[in-house]
Amino acid sequence: MSASSLSRDLVSWFHQVGRDYPWRQTRDPYAILVSEIMLQQTQITTVLDRGYYSRWLERFPDFASLAEASESEVLKAWEGLGYYRRARNLQKLACTILAEHSGIFPTDPVAIRALPGIGPYTAGAISSFAFGLHEPIVDGNVARVLARLDNDATPIDSTAGSKRLWERATELVRATDDPRALNSALMELGQTLCKPSQALCPECPVKKHCLAKDPTSLPVKSTKTQITEVTERVIFAQSPLGVLLEQETGARRTGLWKLPALPEALTECPPSILLKTVYGITRYKVTLWVHEFTADPKHTWPSSHRIIPHAELASLAMPSPYRRALDKLIKNAEFRLDG
Repeated sequence: MSASSLSRDLVSWFHQVGRDYPWRQTRDPYAILVSEIMLQQTQITTVLDRGYYSRWLERFPDFASLAEASESEVLKAWEGLGYYRRARNLQKLACTILAEHSGIFPTDPVAIRALPGIGPYTAGAISSFAFGLHEPIVDGNVARVLARLDNDATPIDSTAGSKRLWERATELVRATDDPRALNSALMELGQTLCKPSQALCPECPVKKHCLAKDPTSLPVKSTKTQITEVTERVIFAQSPLGVLLEQETGARRTGLWKLPALPEALTECPPSILLKTVYGITRYKVTLWVHEFTADPKHTWPSSHRIIPHAELASLAMPSPYRRALDKLIKNAEFRLDG
């Protein structure tokens, strides 16, 4: 089957069943960009059902409002989505659009790819979804669909595999007069029918084009992600003045607030445990232990530590694992006081 025939069937199917996401109702490159950045490593249901996308656009409706916001405002609006570097990169890009493009997002694919934080996928997504250009996209869903269609066992995380995927995606998008629908169809097919552990082949709109003999064995990856277990110990110190928190300075969570790390002097014989919780991030499984702590009022803490009044806690940007732990600790503390 030719690329044009496959593309035609994909576009026809998408026009019939494609889901009506809000970013599919607009041609605004800013709104489309926000959706693409949010959806990196985050599920659609999280972005939509929890209101992140709509709240963000209400708070920062365009590049100018995002560029002019403080970093703390940006991080607070992103709270709960994780991978906070995405929010910082989005604001950095907004500043670039204002400074170098007079606030107008470029329409040329070469200029789009030259923007900070824009990779091949995001450039292709904005080019096709916002401007209707014949530019390809390859994400996890698209890679899986293409590998199965061609029965291609070349590891998708290899140089050769990546090259073949992008060439195939380019061939398909340039064989249609509706690149926006074609790229959406490839993604939609991977999300709904051609799933990682399940291939609903009888329902597939392009099954006559598919060469896969064992769909769920594809795509192939040369490396498998290894999960590393990590232990993290922090303290909960509360007083009538507020709660002691630490502002992070590491590359991943700079500017965010968290429960302070357990002082090194107490690691040999740590205080009693108030809470234990487990959370995952990228390739890590983290066990978070929260220890009770009563600080000497005269104790001098590093400049990164501060007593935050209770009334201000909700306004601070805080990673979800710490926010959940803090809310539970405060509630438990209030229960003990009431009792």
